[in-house]
Amino acid sequence: KRWPWPRVGTLQGRPSRATMATTQMSKKRKFVADGVFYAELNEMLTRELAEDGYSGVEVRVTPMRTEIIIRATRTQNVLGEKGRRIRELTGLVQKRWQFAEGSVELYAEKVANRGLCAVAQCESLRYKLIGGLAVRRAAYGVVRFIMESGAVGAEVVIAGKVRGARAKGMKFGDGYFIRTGHPHTLYVDHAIRHVSMRQGMIGIRVSIMLPHDPSGKMGPKKPLPDKVIVHEPKEDVEYGA
Repeated sequence: KRWPWPRVGTLQGRPSRATMATTQMSKKRKFVADGVFYAELNEMLTRELAEDGYSGVEVRVTPMRTEIIIRATRTQNVLGEKGRRIRELTGLVQKRWQFAEGSVELYAEKVANRGLCAVAQCESLRYKLIGGLAVRRAAYGVVRFIMESGAVGAEVVIAGKVRGARAKGMKFGDGYFIRTGHPHTLYVDHAIRHVSMRQGMIGIRVSIMLPHDPSGKMGPKKPLPDKVIVHEPKEDVEYGA
């Protein structure tokens, strides 16, 4: 991808990660640069690891090195034979963002429950449609799998030239789903993908309402604000006079 501005002694006219680590820069520029780095890294890994169940990436910056944790459903495919593929990806990231030798590490982490991961389910639906499965059957299959995995609610939207020359949108859902407010940000995981079909481009959006989990593994720790807990009444204790 070519950028509109010229190269000015840095990577495509922008400061490299190594330069950012050594020089002082304003907080605004740092946050924007971190956001651009995350977006580009996520886009690269999405294209590279789409068939291996790529489900997201987490960047942890420590004083010694930058750790990049790749979440996927098939971690063995991400690692490759004797760790060859993860080393290739590390070299690619190091070269692309001009990291110093040994200052960046890539790790693969298995997704605990792929049924509650919107990215994994979106990719699954994408490959079902590419394989020629009927739209309704593919969508209902994904919704059923999500609900069986313990989700509170699920929604799948497929838009485009699904059948015939006229484009339209189809919505499939099940369970309880919140659409507004801060709980939507906390509880709803969503992903968007595009499928290039013979008749044209089709858009897919998968949204999953996660369950409340006090341990924070399956869903958010914070309970819903409108959840009412009814406690059992305490036994009356009679005190002597």
